[in-house]
Amino acid sequence: MARAKVLVIDDEKLVRWSLQQKLMREGYEVETSPSGEEGLNLIRNDGYDLVLLDLRLPGMDGVQVLQEIKNLGKEIAVIMLTADTGIARAVECVRLGAHNYLCKPFDFDEVRVALDKARGELKLRREVARLQRQQARKFGLENLVGQSPPMRAARELLAKIAESDATTVLIEGENGTGKELAARAIHFGGRRAEHPFLDINCSAVPENLFESELFGHERGAFTDAKTSRKGLFELADGGTLLLDEIGDLKPAMQAKLLRVLETRQFRRVGGTQDIAVDVRVIACTNKNLTETVARGEFRQDLLYRLKVISVDIPPLRERREDIPQLAEHFLKHFAEEFKKSPKQLSPEAGDALRCYDWPGNVRELRNAVERLVILESDDVIQPKHLPPEIRAGVKKNGKWVVELPGRGVALAEVERELVLQAMERAGGNQTRAAELLGIERDALRRRLVKYGLLDAAGEPSAATC
Repeated sequence: MARAKVLVIDDEKLVRWSLQQKLMREGYEVETSPSGEEGLNLIRNDGYDLVLLDLRLPGMDGVQVLQEIKNLGKEIAVIMLTADTGIARAVECVRLGAHNYLCKPFDFDEVRVALDKARGELKLRREVARLQRQQARKFGLENLVGQSPPMRAARELLAKIAESDATTVLIEGENGTGKELAARAIHFGGRRAEHPFLDINCSAVPENLFESELFGHERGAFTDAKTSRKGLFELADGGTLLLDEIGDLKPAMQAKLLRVLETRQFRRVGGTQDIAVDVRVIACTNKNLTETVARGEFRQDLLYRLKVISVDIPPLRERREDIPQLAEHFLKHFAEEFKKSPKQLSPEAGDALRCYDWPGNVRELRNAVERLVILESDDVIQPKHLPPEIRAGVKKNGKWVVELPGRGVALAEVERELVLQAMERAGGNQTRAAELLGIERDALRRRLVKYGLLDAAGEPSAATC
């Protein structure tokens, strides 16, 4: 931190002059003030890194000035200057936010050491704040791209959760929909952003190690426990712990997790003392937990505890209008990352992307766009640049062109699949499905019966449920 700026606030002219001269020789930029009121005006109108503040001042005393400095919200390290008789008050100032205190008369080496230490910690705090701002931009709600009604609703709910004190959240959605990004948006969009965000994949950690990973262990708790170790709950205190793939959690750990969620306390493996923590737990799953409960694979009481607040992240096929916007977002992102020229989607390529079902959801789209940016040199992405499975429904010269598989395909099979997709996209509404296919509702009903998607009585068959 070159040329750090120091303000000396002291009513003794000799002290101000002496500190100014010596600090300037040390490379500091120094200004002085004889009173708290004047010093505060200087601080309001200018940027200082460090303040040497006398405890005893005419008018406003040092404690009042310190409190006003803190109220300004500026990142300034304050070191109190006090006579021996004022040590108790100086200690109180440290409790109120002062970095340190020095007793008069002090040796200048003490001042130098105190300022160097304060500068180091100030630099660290500013770097942490910079990284937090960077993380907030990277994982903010604006990164959940899309203006479709399902996506807008999900973003609004996530924003409310981030601002709330909710300590347990369940995020559901298919693989690749962006559940982890949603979890990070909750963390970095709320008051816990300054604290840790930690995560663990419940399906990736062996069962015999999982308890130690979550709760830590004491020395000697098991053969390899040569030292005590904090677990994720302890390390995430004040912040957020993401339990990914919660549906794969083993039954024994489900019971222990339930206890922690209910009491907000736990014991390390081999420990005897309860440890209290303040952690927001976000659980993510691509499974239908209600079905896993019915199969006896997941505790019903744990599901109820996790589902205090739940968020459903919709699959990409249910918000197709967002696909071009997402693709443009990734095109810009990867062009910047790989230092490539900006690329755009042609209308035909956009149509092809919208028509594809994206079984891998946003993750698959992101990977496809990354490949395009790396491999293609053209500035406009055309259908020919897309992978075969995506360009199967490309529109050319106003007509749809479907690539026939080499082995051929039964026409009835294609028609049945299109009818089924139309019904799914229309949410079972036959009138809307008929509009999507460009046919009359009666014509649609005949095809539904023909392909076993509707019985003779007009009730949906199992295939459409």
